[in-house]
Amino acid sequence: MSAAAKATATISRAVKGSRHWPLKSPALTKIPNNEPIQISPDHDLPMGQWSSDQIRSAVTNNVMLTWAPGKARHNTPIITHGQGVYVYDDHGRQFMDWTSQAVCSNLGYDLPESVLNATTQQMKDLPFLYGGLGIAEVRARLSQLIGEIMPGDLQGMVFPSSGSEANEAAITCARRYTGKFKVMNWYRGYHGGTTNSLQATGDFRRWFGGDTVPGFIKVPNPFPLFWGYDGEDESERTEIALNMLEEQILNEGPDTIALIQFESIVGAGGVLVPPEGYMQGVRALCDKYHILMQCDEVMVGFGRTGKLFGFQHYDGVLPDIITAAKGISSAAIPLSMMACRKHIMDYFEDKPLGWGSTYAGHPVALACAYENVKYLLKNDVLGHVQRLSPKFEDTMKLVAENHPCIKQYRSVGLFGCFDVHAPDGSNPQLQHEGVSDAFAIYKKAYTDNGLIGLLRPPHLHVAPPLSITEDELMEGFERQDKALYALDEALGF
Repeated sequence: MSAAAKATATISRAVKGSRHWPLKSPALTKIPNNEPIQISPDHDLPMGQWSSDQIRSAVTNNVMLTWAPGKARHNTPIITHGQGVYVYDDHGRQFMDWTSQAVCSNLGYDLPESVLNATTQQMKDLPFLYGGLGIAEVRARLSQLIGEIMPGDLQGMVFPSSGSEANEAAITCARRYTGKFKVMNWYRGYHGGTTNSLQATGDFRRWFGGDTVPGFIKVPNPFPLFWGYDGEDESERTEIALNMLEEQILNEGPDTIALIQFESIVGAGGVLVPPEGYMQGVRALCDKYHILMQCDEVMVGFGRTGKLFGFQHYDGVLPDIITAAKGISSAAIPLSMMACRKHIMDYFEDKPLGWGSTYAGHPVALACAYENVKYLLKNDVLGHVQRLSPKFEDTMKLVAENHPCIKQYRSVGLFGCFDVHAPDGSNPQLQHEGVSDAFAIYKKAYTDNGLIGLLRPPHLHVAPPLSITEDELMEGFERQDKALYALDEALGF
């Protein structure tokens, strides 16, 4: 037998033998009936025509919550419409939006006609364009507009759909640009719910992801919750905090750290404003050790603090990367942005960024944001925030002094937070512990007094829509002042 014939026979025997492998794949035994598709005739009713019972039933059977236990959906109010800075439920009750929902509905509930018209027109002209296949005019326009209002050379624009995605893009951008891997973040900061952004988060929410993603290092916030930096004055304490940060950089290895990423003003963690000189020190450390600096502006960007961006409160500080969302469209349509400096943008001229999503640069969302940002500028919304800011802070102070349960407060622009303490001075609750009986009583009083908003004990946020009038602002504080008497009593004061 020839060599070729022997080889053919061997292959034939091998193939033949393999057909007699004794194990068989399991057979499918549970076979659901996937056909036919049937929908309820209730869906033929016009929007707004379902009864409260129909809505509650659909919520009970189909809706899942995210950061709250699922059972909370049974008591979440059914909101039918909004007007100005108020929303209304299915019983006709009025609530003032005291935290701009998730600090995002910055123009309240009467969106400018220019925003509505541009959004609907874009849906007619070009409802979608995948960003890698073509450039819509509105993408070019919004990119240029943001580049023009940014300080320095922050001009490379990417437009994802959420703040979390924007931070994912920033992390990927920094790692690819620097060739390094580690990312440093502050405890008590929040950066999003996707894998890297959740691990970058410094509050309890990162635990939901298992806290197992490598490459993320946490830094103590310069505004500690349970202790204080030693020092004769604030400048000395700031220097100590910066020394701690530099020592941590050195111990981690500067040649391994791609990015220092943090909120310019910590939002959900309590409106934490870094002490004077701290941000400048962080910028100097990044320059010294060739680390990129990113400011997360997702919550405070586009006017919340009286500046267009939070980092503009710190003289001389220009981040290498910023991210923003929420206020860019006043939450009317999901959109976010990542902006980087020109030298970083140029680096990717002959290579991909390495991050993307189907809906990044969605033309309808861009059209909404384009007109929203122009409205903020043309109608001096920033000036309005600046003019109300002193009244806002004065009233925060009065409310704090009126209630023994308030330990202290902080405010910047129309962004404020009260810290609650127990009679013995201790912290009555951390955010991850769920709402205690005392805060449940306060939440009910808060609702009964006509307020709706986020509750993150031991922090009580105040962040009304930027369109609020002075009279409405005072009305909101009066409502909260009344609700706080219930918290005083519930905590035992």
